[in-house]
Amino acid sequence: MAQSQSQAQSQAQSQAQSGKSAYKGYVRTKDARVLAAPPSEAGLSGWLYHNIFESMSNFSSPAAAIGSLLMAVFTVLIAWFGISITWSLVDFAFISAVWSDPDGLKREACWTVDQGGQLPSGWHGACWPFVAAKMKFVMYGAYDNDQLWRVNVTGIIGIIALGWTMIETLPYRRLAGIFLLTAYPVLATFLLTGGNFDISYEDLVTVIVVGLALITAGRLSDRGFLGAFLAQISALFGVSGWLLIAYAVVAGLLGADAGLRHIPTNDWGGLLVTLVVAVTGIVAALPLGIVLALGRRSQMPIARILSTIFIEFWRGVPLITVLFMASVMLPLFLPEGVNFDNLLRALVGVMLFSAAYMAEVVRGGLQAIDSGQFEGADAVGLSYWQSMRLIILPQALTHVIPGIVNTFIGLFKDTTLVSIIGLFDLLGAMQAAINDVAWASPVQAHTGYLFIAALFFVFCFGMSRYSIYTENKLSRDRKH
Repeated sequence: MAQSQSQAQSQAQSQAQSGKSAYKGYVRTKDARVLAAPPSEAGLSGWLYHNIFESMSNFSSPAAAIGSLLMAVFTVLIAWFGISITWSLVDFAFISAVWSDPDGLKREACWTVDQGGQLPSGWHGACWPFVAAKMKFVMYGAYDNDQLWRVNVTGIIGIIALGWTMIETLPYRRLAGIFLLTAYPVLATFLLTGGNFDISYEDLVTVIVVGLALITAGRLSDRGFLGAFLAQISALFGVSGWLLIAYAVVAGLLGADAGLRHIPTNDWGGLLVTLVVAVTGIVAALPLGIVLALGRRSQMPIARILSTIFIEFWRGVPLITVLFMASVMLPLFLPEGVNFDNLLRALVGVMLFSAAYMAEVVRGGLQAIDSGQFEGADAVGLSYWQSMRLIILPQALTHVIPGIVNTFIGLFKDTTLVSIIGLFDLLGAMQAAINDVAWASPVQAHTGYLFIAALFFVFCFGMSRYSIYTENKLSRDRKH
């Protein structure tokens, strides 16, 4: 053993002296070539494989093979149906469509040779000159042409304020939101109607005095000066008083005369009426819904019972019945000589109806809040309204954003129901335009309804995408 070790040492010394190592290793000096991902894992082929073909490629057993074949058959049928519908729509709306009427032929511009026109026999496409000719009526109704600037200014101010509120990088977004919810509705009403309402300022003073009296009574009740029973509804006194004062201020502003021509709401129509009804319902439904949801979960019996009765009543009545009641039945119960504008009655009905549904959405968010949040708010000494405003409601509303937006989208589409009480909304205006015999053609109705559907899709899809963006943003913020 000692001899072998001495031989190995002598061999190592001889190799060291000769400058060579006994072990020859390999070290890569260049990176290996990066191989492309398999076609089934990346790119369009990978997407198609994972989303379509993977479900029909299992032939490991007879049952799996039958399932894959059925899946393949249904996939082909659905693809054929979808492509056919899409191609027909594209062909009708763009490829075969008539885009202009330079000679002023009107309906003859969209007639085939069999009907006395110039288009080939069997032609089927959109008649866009008809939509262009009726654009003013579809957008504004019978609103005076020389006063359309008021509608445009109102819309531009609303778009700027809404965009300012939605873009996070802009400063003073909260102020823009407050303006949008408070001052803008008054400004829009003033511009669209022309103001100068028949308002009795003596009555407004009376309303303000009553409002101040209710606020005072609420504060005295809250401090226990008016008994235990009234102390339970002290908040109701305060809210009622502030609502009366707000009504008096708004009515006073609308009674001012700025020299604008009065445009009755009977002349409004088209997209203008749709947006007025939808925006009014959306703006009013959320705060009313929050108040009703808090009232239904309140520990005060009267507030809880009144909120429950209100919500259940409006949820149990169809919107079309509400509109009929507001338009036809309500005037029968009013004193002689007292009447409300037809559009205003519809707005009130839509607001109350939407508020009841919104209240249930918000109540779902409140019930999702852990009881520890309420206990924590009480532990740090916050009042009821402070805990709701600072802790509970921000979390509850975040949880129910999809439900809130879903209610908004449903309300926007339900505005078409106002046409049954004589209001020309977007759909009603287009239906009236379709009846124009000067543009009578086989594609007149198809073109009009396609245009209306595209407008509704743009608005509803926009609301849906923004809600998804907000939901994802809040989700990321919670993770951080």
